[in-house]
Amino acid sequence: MTITKRNQIKLGSRVSVVQKQHQRSGELTDGIVTSLLTNSSQHPHGIKVRLESGIVGRVKQILA
Repeated sequence: MTITKRNQIKLGSRVSVVQKQHQRSGELTDGIVTSLLTNSSQHPHGIKVRLESGIVGRVKQILA
């Protein structure tokens, strides 16, 4: 399930993202959101974020 609305994601949230180089395989990376990179209120492929580890990707899931 891709998270397509920016207001669903908060800084500090634990999420799973797909990095650009893993879009075909769908490999997910988990981490904590440090910044929201998508400026629009929604995006059909997911909201782009930066994780604490420095990884940039589009949010696919919000974890508990």
